[in-house]
Amino acid sequence: MDTRGHSIFQLPSAALLVFTLCASGSAWSAWNNPYPADEEGKNVLYSAFSERPKHLDPVRSYSSNEYVFIAQIYEPPFQYHYLKRPYVLQPLTATAVPEPVYLDKNNRRLPAKAPVASIAYSLYTIRIRAGIHYQPHPCFARDDNGNYRYHALTRPEIAEIGSIADFHHTGTRELVAADYIYQIKRLADPKLHSPIYGLMSQYILGLGDLARSIAARRRDVTDSYLDLNEFELEGARVLDRYTYQVKIRGKNPQFLYWMAMPFFAPMPLEADRFFSQPGMQEKNITLNWYAVGTGPYMLTVNDPNRQMVLERNPNYHDDFYPLEGEPGDESTGLLADAGKRLPFIDKVVFSLEKEDIPYWSKFLQGYYDRSGISAESFDQAIRISSTGDSMLTDEMADKGINLLTSVATSTFYFGFNMEDPVVGGYTERARTLRQAISIAIDFEEQISIFLNGRGIASQGPIPPGIFGYKTGREGINPHVYDWVSGQAQRKSIAVAKRLLAQAGYPNGRDARSGKPLLLYFDTTGTGPEDKARLEWMRKQFKKLNIELVVRATDYNRFQDKMLNGTAQMFVWGWNADYPDPENFVFLLYGPNKKVQNNGENAANYDSPEFNRLFERMKDMDNGPERQQIIDAMVEIARRDSPWAWGFHPKQFSLQHRWLYNVKPNLMANNTLKYLRLDPSLRVAKRVQWNQPVLWPLLVVLLGSVAAMIPAVAAYRRRETRII
Repeated sequence: MDTRGHSIFQLPSAALLVFTLCASGSAWSAWNNPYPADEEGKNVLYSAFSERPKHLDPVRSYSSNEYVFIAQIYEPPFQYHYLKRPYVLQPLTATAVPEPVYLDKNNRRLPAKAPVASIAYSLYTIRIRAGIHYQPHPCFARDDNGNYRYHALTRPEIAEIGSIADFHHTGTRELVAADYIYQIKRLADPKLHSPIYGLMSQYILGLGDLARSIAARRRDVTDSYLDLNEFELEGARVLDRYTYQVKIRGKNPQFLYWMAMPFFAPMPLEADRFFSQPGMQEKNITLNWYAVGTGPYMLTVNDPNRQMVLERNPNYHDDFYPLEGEPGDESTGLLADAGKRLPFIDKVVFSLEKEDIPYWSKFLQGYYDRSGISAESFDQAIRISSTGDSMLTDEMADKGINLLTSVATSTFYFGFNMEDPVVGGYTERARTLRQAISIAIDFEEQISIFLNGRGIASQGPIPPGIFGYKTGREGINPHVYDWVSGQAQRKSIAVAKRLLAQAGYPNGRDARSGKPLLLYFDTTGTGPEDKARLEWMRKQFKKLNIELVVRATDYNRFQDKMLNGTAQMFVWGWNADYPDPENFVFLLYGPNKKVQNNGENAANYDSPEFNRLFERMKDMDNGPERQQIIDAMVEIARRDSPWAWGFHPKQFSLQHRWLYNVKPNLMANNTLKYLRLDPSLRVAKRVQWNQPVLWPLLVVLLGSVAAMIPAVAAYRRRETRII
């Protein structure tokens, strides 16, 4: 009887357990917490990635999803100031940003203001700070006799290794100037296929010759390791332990910007030797997968199918939060940590999130510290005021979420193939046709419909934030816009139709043949959202009674058509490599044509007048004279209309109130070190936002109890009768 009596009270006890857990919010919040319990309250930033990084070797990497990681690990000599705008370079591992010394063809020094035509060479002398050390790494580990422990591993020894974590010993050493020279030489190694080798070989003296020498040596050796210190490079040399020089052809003010990118970060010889051992590549233990740097963080978990983890580098050198910024930075709290040592955060966990909706849900639960805004979540996060301003919805504001917006240093444009017999060419007929189409394509409407207002229509090739960009009446494209009541207003369709008639196509028909004008738009878009965009594009041309035929294809075929010049019209885009107008107007420079030269001039625009001005402008320092030349170039391009222009996207980002020092920086990639967290506030908000809804479970439990009581009672009566 006691046993039977005990069993009937099991269900009420379960219900009691539910009530007990209800009283403990923190216990319940752990149910949906995707992170280990021992990280609760720790100084850990949580973020995500959606695409597997392909290259973590700084000589090969040229993608933003890779820079998220390697820019926190590798340190070029210079960096962008985190707070100041316009963007300005400052020293990182260097002691100063050097002024170039200009030389003539006989290597005689020229004055700083020497004419560009007289400058044969520019010489940069970079001195790095003493006392900087690399992260702990097995490539530096030595035994008691001072010999490297892991530089002569046998294949059986390597076979026992699964990852970099399996090496039990680590070491470090000081950063020296030779490490920077070694990396510059790696640009020329044909085995590494650096994406900037072609460009840099035009500037760095001897880089092309070095590439040929390395290629010849690699044909003669079977070992994958090649000590690049055995090769001389005329344009890069060590002066002493902490000083090196780089010599380039001519004058190129943009070269310093390149030297602030990971391509020019140091590479220790020990790392190259360690990772080049036979058998390492089969284990995927390579520099392309494991980074070795002097930066604030080191990569401790590299599992691109699940998680990537950066942890504080215990050997990180002195580095401090900026003491000054833009006007307004102090009032918004961005200088509260001025002068404090970096980095603030101990660990950064990136989890794989392939879909936007799960990422957004976890952000709202407090499990990600910041987030972008996808099209699906835009209306939940943002409302547009009557004046067109973007602001947070009440739901977001109540959570204490902050909104940051910035216009990206990017451009997306609708291009015409200037070699096409219909829309291309430089006749007045072709020019007015392109101008008419440029007016008809309402990019303001496209931004509103498809980008939730996240963009501004472009007036030329240069985006805001870059020298040469102009605002107000002076900044509009007069061939497409009028200045009305203090703002740019797109010209009417009536104006576009008059231009179309001047081009020989009245009411969208060829005046000579009477046939309807038929144009072709080449694209890779084939998804449901692309279908809506393409239908919208057809409607833009329909305003002019032009029939638009969409030719959708896969990316490889599209690339072939662009290279062969068989695409007629297309959409293309460009993100700034560095904050200089040259990086945008070069997209219209004739020698950079896609056809024949495989350059970035996708429209194949080739104006002798524009080209001449570009060649004068590209090597000039910023100033009134350069601005005047840029203005002339932009007007030429506007008149010729090789692009129907397009838009510069706006970036919207959200972060929780416990994340501090967030300021969009569209040039710098090494920004994690500036961020600061309040983990205790995050814990409190996670508990508050993740209270479980338990009453359905309780109803089920009580219903089960009620349903079983009659059966149990009947069983007890039957047992009693038997006894």
